[in-house]
Amino acid sequence: MTINTNTLTHGAVVIAAITSCTNTSNPSVMLAAGLVARNAAKLGLKAKPWVKTSLAPGSQVVTEYLDKSGLQAELDKVGFNLVGYGCTTCIGNSGPLKDEFEKEIKDKNLLVASVLSGNRNFEGRVHPLVKANYLMSPPLVVAYAIAGSVLIDIEKEPIGKSESGKDVYLKDIWPTNKEVEEVVNKFVTAEMFASKYADVFKGTKEWQEIPVSGGETYSWEKSTYINNPPYFEGMQKTAGNKLSNILNANILSIFADSITTDHISPAGNISKTSPAAKFLNEQGVEAKDYNSYGARRGNHEVMMRGTFANIRIKNEMLGGVEGGNTKFISTGEQMSIYDAAMKYKANNTPLVVFAGKDYGMGSSRDWAAKGTYLLGVKAVIAESYERIHRSNLVGMGVLPLLFPEGVNRTTLGLTGDEVVSVKGLENGIKPKMLLDIEIKFKSGEVKNFKAICRIDTENEIEYYLNGGILHKVVRDLAA
Repeated sequence: MTINTNTLTHGAVVIAAITSCTNTSNPSVMLAAGLVARNAAKLGLKAKPWVKTSLAPGSQVVTEYLDKSGLQAELDKVGFNLVGYGCTTCIGNSGPLKDEFEKEIKDKNLLVASVLSGNRNFEGRVHPLVKANYLMSPPLVVAYAIAGSVLIDIEKEPIGKSESGKDVYLKDIWPTNKEVEEVVNKFVTAEMFASKYADVFKGTKEWQEIPVSGGETYSWEKSTYINNPPYFEGMQKTAGNKLSNILNANILSIFADSITTDHISPAGNISKTSPAAKFLNEQGVEAKDYNSYGARRGNHEVMMRGTFANIRIKNEMLGGVEGGNTKFISTGEQMSIYDAAMKYKANNTPLVVFAGKDYGMGSSRDWAAKGTYLLGVKAVIAESYERIHRSNLVGMGVLPLLFPEGVNRTTLGLTGDEVVSVKGLENGIKPKMLLDIEIKFKSGEVKNFKAICRIDTENEIEYYLNGGILHKVVRDLAA
């Protein structure tokens, strides 16, 4: 196929990122990327104009051996300039595309792609306009940036044309294993690591100039990055001996199969129209300084507003409309999940979430449970769970329940208008016990079934009785 170099099309690579999490400890792939860039530059090739390129090593050692080998200059020629160190594109710090490209993607409703050498490629995480995200090695990231599209067969079709007009293939710029080995042996030394890590905690001049007050405890100064979380508000010295049933709960959301923790937990950039953006605006933060949820994970006010706020998540209460919204039952009004949760909280109304199979698969796990808890969700009822997310829900005092065989959100005919009660907790709790679920429909009909309590161990029972693992640990320390 012929790549159109004059306009964006479906499959265009608009972000190409060599990211920190997979290159710090592997000089071979980093230097291979440099060699690909060198060979491409010799032929006059560089990244297509619509590709936003970046190089973010996880260590300054990478910069040193790229500089000493002369390959950083070659990467620069192709478009991969150093942008900093640490998490960038994978966590949503890709930044905006050029205005003209964002407009074209929106106007044509294009399905465009990113290529990155990281380990996260969930929809909406890398960039809100980029639906297709592919993980690959650093040298392949360079090659696809040059090709400008993921729709070519990169092993058989040309990735560009040389200055003389000749077709250039991947094989023409790909280094041999021997070439890579020679460069690694020549330019990567133990002394580099020893010298760079000798003062690893010293930081840059800018880091050293940050004013700090000192002391052994944090003073919880007003900050939009770190805030005192409310996990222990109202906590008593000892846990109650008796659990309460969850009565007359409203449904916050109904999800289909394969809802990942990237759908649940705050990840990626902060949308200008999101509840988190509204909060930051109220604190005097300008849009250009929103940063990402990953950068603000120490502020629960931002993170709880970003829970279930993924731009691709679909709440079946709204007919599968994309985005983190729900229906506030008493008025029927559509609003963000955060805003609805706060309205329910003001009315002391408990909340439940219904889901399909594999609920909580993926990573970004801690805030998927923390955010669920902070929104006031008391129980999740799903067809199956990813094991770590199930455990984390218990650790935050949220009850994970399992539908029995043959029963699910579809067979029950749930719309989100129902009132849900979980009964049987007042008599004590045992691993994998059965609990009675009562669902009252708007029509007056009542359906009952028994759900399996996915508190699986005696230790997890202790966590749940204490209101979560954090309360358990603090009480144990106090005792």
